[in-house]
Order: sequence, then C-alpha cells, then structure tokens
Amino acid sequence: MNVWLMALVLALTGVAVVATVVMVVRDQSPPSDPYFLLLGALVVALLVQVVVGLVALARTDADVAGPTFVAYLLTALLVVPVGAALALVERSRWGNVVLLVALMTVAAMQVRLDSLWTGAGA
Repeated sequence: MNVWLMALVLALTGVAVVATVVMVVRDQSPPSDPYFLLLGALVVALLVQVVVGLVALARTDADVAGPTFVAYLLTALLVVPVGAALALVERSRWGNVVLLVALMTVAAMQVRLDSLWTGAGA
C-alpha cells in the first residue's frame, strides 16, 4: 500500500472531521460548497487509493487477506457519499453528526487497511 496516499486520505479526513465538528457545534445546515469540494477531494483520493490498492494487491507476494482488503477499500470509498447524502436529506444537526460518523469510519478503515497490508490483522 502507498503510505503517502494513506496519509493524504487521513489528512483530508481530519480536515473534514474538524469542519464537521464546527458545523455540529454551530448547528449549521446545510454544509457549504467549499465543504463539499473537500469531500469531493476526499472521494477522489479514496478512488485513487482503490485503484492503487488493487494493483498493489495483484502484484504482492505478501500474505494479505485479499477479499477483506478489497472490501475495506470499497467500503471506505462508498461511506463518504452515503454520509453526505444523508446529511443533505436530514438538514438538522443530526445530519451533520451522521456525516461525522461516516468520516470517522473512513479514518478507522484506513488504520485497518494498514494493519491488513502489513499482516498484523490477517
């Protein structure tokens, strides 16, 4: 796995988490366009991570739990748009909380992807 790409995903997720916490505290709804540009950049980074991860998985000789690794890659990609859609549908503080949970899920999945790749969680 590409460590730099994982660091980029975690950095974008961290910025989005901070912005979401601010929105939850201020009870702001709906999120603004720059916020959705940030989420779009995160989704693009996750999509690149899926492609790079699948190529790396195909080329590695390491003992990696392939189906689990692929499932984590794809789920991390899908959870952000689903969380954003739910935040747009539920235009209260709780919609932003759902988005916050989705972002925290992405961060947790990044840690798990790293452990799967290194063989610690296989």
